[in-house]
Amino acid sequence: MGSFIHQDFLLQTDTAKELYHEHAKMQPIIDYHCHLNPEYIANNHVFDNLGQIWLEGDHYKWRAMRTNGVDEKYCTGKDTSDWEKFEKWAETVPYTMRNPLYHWTHLELKTAFGVDKLLKPETAEEIYNICTDKLRTPEFSARGLMKKFSVEVVCTTDDPVDNLEHHIALKEEGFGIKVLPTWRPDKAMAVKNPQEYRAYLEKLSEVAGVNINRFSGLIEALRKRHDFFAGVGCKLSDHGIEEFYAESYTQSEIEQIFNTVYDGKELKEEEILKFKSAMLYEGAVMDWEKGWTQQFHYGAIRNNNTRLFRHLGPDTGFDSIGDFTVAKAMSRFFDQLDKDNRLAKTIIYNLNPGDNDMIATMIGNFQDGSVAGKMQFGSGWWFLDQKTGMEAQMNSLSNLGLLSRFVGMLTDSRSFLSYPRHEYFRRILCNLIGNDVEQGLLPASEMDFLGKMVENISYKNAKDFFNF
Repeated sequence: MGSFIHQDFLLQTDTAKELYHEHAKMQPIIDYHCHLNPEYIANNHVFDNLGQIWLEGDHYKWRAMRTNGVDEKYCTGKDTSDWEKFEKWAETVPYTMRNPLYHWTHLELKTAFGVDKLLKPETAEEIYNICTDKLRTPEFSARGLMKKFSVEVVCTTDDPVDNLEHHIALKEEGFGIKVLPTWRPDKAMAVKNPQEYRAYLEKLSEVAGVNINRFSGLIEALRKRHDFFAGVGCKLSDHGIEEFYAESYTQSEIEQIFNTVYDGKELKEEEILKFKSAMLYEGAVMDWEKGWTQQFHYGAIRNNNTRLFRHLGPDTGFDSIGDFTVAKAMSRFFDQLDKDNRLAKTIIYNLNPGDNDMIATMIGNFQDGSVAGKMQFGSGWWFLDQKTGMEAQMNSLSNLGLLSRFVGMLTDSRSFLSYPRHEYFRRILCNLIGNDVEQGLLPASEMDFLGKMVENISYKNAKDFFNF
């Protein structure tokens, strides 16, 4: 019996195999949205062991382990060793069959470490030792892994108050891979908790050198930081929003709302929505002025488990898909920017698959011919970052837009072992198109064009779209 992750994994037809092996496979990686720690890249971090690089901060795995009856100390515990956590993960892996974690786990073992064995309790120690030995060599350091996977560009996720010291150091050093910041101003509009918001404004005021005691001062400070990010090479913004905000407001209303929260008073729900609407618009204008691409990740209900949120904090595996009604607000938001001729290149990522066709049609409303694929339907995100989710996203985009202009995949990951997600996506893409050719739904005579299309979606569309 051959390896589970073999050279034609997920490729069901001869056409799919040709498209992948001759066109997709050799393309470099542009990872235009991730959560890697730039300090690890700047310092060329060497990982102690497989448990550390694989399980530290990985809420996908933690959710699966908890579901499998694993005690929390083996997920986020401080007094549990990396090996003990890994051992519990190895026990869980066989139970993840039909979950994307099963594919990701074995694709990473094969692609990164050349390990063909299935991970389970019987193989755990052997696999742990093999991979740990490799991780302690230069080829498997943070930079070594990026080079191993032919990464060309990485865009991290950074708050406006960040000093970007590691991005600057990498740029000055002349590191061959571009490591660029991404503007993520979520905290600048998080006014639900006045005390936390005031503390954030004080940090922003200090780094921007602007006195923030009015709304106009907030915008001035953000503009200064926006300029600073641009100087370090930033070309994208990203917004993690629950839903789109496009309430009507006047400037005097926003000034008054700002004064209220600045004074430590809680806002009414209507005031919060108006403030977020103003902030989203002002940020979009800044992006348009610089020719950046704005990204919107929407639709998550976060921190559902109050007890464990208080104990463990955010991003620990207690978020889920929401069912917000967003189409009208989204349309109003983009329409206002378009009316003002200030609509930047845009990528929208939805978390609820029920929004797929809505997003695919919404982006068509605001394509204006100035840039191919100016409005983008982002690749399957988070809970949709799996075979079914990616196929559904590409099918909606194909049916209602132009798949050929799609900017493709990203890792959205904190792990340096997540680059095989690009391979996973490319195999699924090639299989989708290959099946259509074999079924007579696409012309076999156009293989040259289809091969180029696969190359573009895998790499070139993103390179051109973001001007990397």
